[in-house]
Amino acid sequence: MAESTQRRAQAYIGSFTSAGGRGITTAALDIATGALTPLHHTEDAVTDPSFLALAPSGGTLYAVSESDQGGAAAFALHRQEPLELLGSTVSVHAAGPTHLSVADGRLHTANYTSGSVTALPLRADGSLEPRPVTHQHHGSGPVADRQEGPHAHAAVPDPSGQWLLVTDLGTDSVWIYDLRGPRPGLHLHREVPLRAGTGPRHLAFAPGARERTAESPEVEWVYVVNELDSTVTTCRWRSNTGELEPLGETRVLPSGHTGPANYPSALVLSPDGRFAWVANRGDDSIAVLDLSAGELPVLTATVPCGGHWPRDLAAPPAGGRLYAANERSGDVTWFDVDHETGMPHRGGSLPAPAASCVVFDVPLD
Repeated sequence: MAESTQRRAQAYIGSFTSAGGRGITTAALDIATGALTPLHHTEDAVTDPSFLALAPSGGTLYAVSESDQGGAAAFALHRQEPLELLGSTVSVHAAGPTHLSVADGRLHTANYTSGSVTALPLRADGSLEPRPVTHQHHGSGPVADRQEGPHAHAAVPDPSGQWLLVTDLGTDSVWIYDLRGPRPGLHLHREVPLRAGTGPRHLAFAPGARERTAESPEVEWVYVVNELDSTVTTCRWRSNTGELEPLGETRVLPSGHTGPANYPSALVLSPDGRFAWVANRGDDSIAVLDLSAGELPVLTATVPCGGHWPRDLAAPPAGGRLYAANERSGDVTWFDVDHETGMPHRGGSLPAPAASCVVFDVPLD
């Protein structure tokens, strides 16, 4: 059993080929130590596969093509063999897709440059149907050089699979799409404003953090990382009505910080919902947030990210470790996480030019 688990545990590292990246790197994951060992690279199969996502059922890996043409691609996973591109890159009818996820039998992309969201139908074998449906966002924000128009950055389904929440850095809002309609596609439910100038980038749902009362049948916590002012916004989410309620903000840098300009990128929560970690680009650190201290998270520490410009943070399903994709230093650094304090401790690193994203394929058997 141990041999089978070690053989099958893998990580996939996205990168910017336009900046010297090797496409998607497949790496063996040592469960005992957290170490990554490179196995294969896709090289030029897809241009700038900067963000990746696994199909919930496994067996297929999806990648954006973060280019002016804007595309998405599907890869079949074969153990100990290179990724197999299923068909070709499919247009999303938008520019600069930065994030994707699977929900409602479709692949959804958040298109930063165009400020839109795209849904692509999935075939039975996991490949993509070239029939995109796109919804355009509208609006702007007060930061003139970054918010001249909409910039959708992440498209995340809620745990019920009935809603899609899209953070838009340009409009300072979260757009909510209803996936429950009789016709598959993108049905806008509402747009929820956050504080002007925050620049919402990514969001995450707290695992298992639900309250059920007669007044509130189902309430969940959502955390939004804001790129333009180094904060995390805490929200309540009600999946029965599709309501998102912002509650307050937490800084992800210590008070009095005087370092370089900082642009938070990724947000990861621990499986038990006690901690969150935020990647700080500029400060080149990982912020440690205590989620158990009250309604709003509390910043307890920042630690070096192990490189320069951490574009992504990721954690294997079982928790216990963090991985930072440091884009400008070209490496993926892993950390052991203290279970009691949430503090990351550097374990090692893997060279990965222009690294931008890490996802894990770890069987539960």
